[in-house]
Amino acid sequence: MDASADRAHELNVAPSLYTAHITFHREPVMNDHFVFNAGNVVLQSGITFRDAKLAYQTYGKLNAAKSNVILYMTSFAAHHYDIEWMVGPGKALDTDKYFVIIPNLFGNGLSSSPSNASEPFNGSRWPNFTITDSVRVQHQMLTQHFGIEVLHMACGWSMGGVQAYHWAALYPAMVQRLVVLCGAAKASPHNQVFIEGVRATLTTDPAFQNGTFVQRPERGLRAMGRNYAAMAMSQTFYREEVWRQAGFSSLEDFLVMSWEANFLRRDANNLLSQLWAWQHANIAANSVYNGDFHGALKAITAKALIMPGTTDLYFQVEDNRLEVEQMPNATLLPIQSIWGHRAGLPTANVEDAAFISTAITRLLQD
Repeated sequence: MDASADRAHELNVAPSLYTAHITFHREPVMNDHFVFNAGNVVLQSGITFRDAKLAYQTYGKLNAAKSNVILYMTSFAAHHYDIEWMVGPGKALDTDKYFVIIPNLFGNGLSSSPSNASEPFNGSRWPNFTITDSVRVQHQMLTQHFGIEVLHMACGWSMGGVQAYHWAALYPAMVQRLVVLCGAAKASPHNQVFIEGVRATLTTDPAFQNGTFVQRPERGLRAMGRNYAAMAMSQTFYREEVWRQAGFSSLEDFLVMSWEANFLRRDANNLLSQLWAWQHANIAANSVYNGDFHGALKAITAKALIMPGTTDLYFQVEDNRLEVEQMPNATLLPIQSIWGHRAGLPTANVEDAAFISTAITRLLQD
């Protein structure tokens, strides 16, 4: 057993997560999930999206009381299998105890997305889903399809954490526990500027015409990956060449194999749709709170664990601290990490994985 595997064994974390490489995404597998047909969905924009489909996967067994449900949301561009690191027997989201549901965020290519849209909602006519739109369809699936009335916990990393925040604000009586890993209740001004830069980089590709990509923008996707890499990891991560610990031979190797390869696997129009949802995220931007952000935070009654990364350049600790101050039952627990935003998805980082797993396990047992 090598050192990383030995350390993983001590912490009861799967050794396969720490074997000398960062795995961001694997190739899509089209038959490894279920699909909930939500029918006609009236979006916040006023448009009715017809025949909406929500892809999801389940892990573990639903108990008779339907009280052991954990809802674990996907992050930007990710599919359910990209975030499975803490799902399984003996892991933080222990499938011997809990019934874990991972719904795929609209726009990720498995749920309804630009890449699988039919006329008239294809191309530039894609009607963007807000995070509120997505969470409401997830709620429809849980209540109508599964008959679930309470969530033992709602959780997620990055955009998954943003969705979890929306769940706790929109359905406070339903969400008993909340975990947000490197996420926030709304997109901060700096966050929005970052998204603008990513969008601008991607859409400079000549394949972007009249508001949509008419062919695969390889140059734009590669450029987006390099742009993204600068903000996703911390300055210390790069200064100390931590990417070597993950099995990369050079900085260029890291940028090409982790970041360019990551986005080259994705559909560019899907990425644009999720960037839009991320940029417009706000738990108060709905008819329930009518823009009252503080009121939305105060309405969250779940026992909440808000876990920002100390070197995260997307969602700062200070943003979360200001949110936690307004929440009646929340704890701020920063992840002391040099892995930047990726501290919340530690597929190659045993220390952060152990810290997060321990914290979540304690919350679930409380």
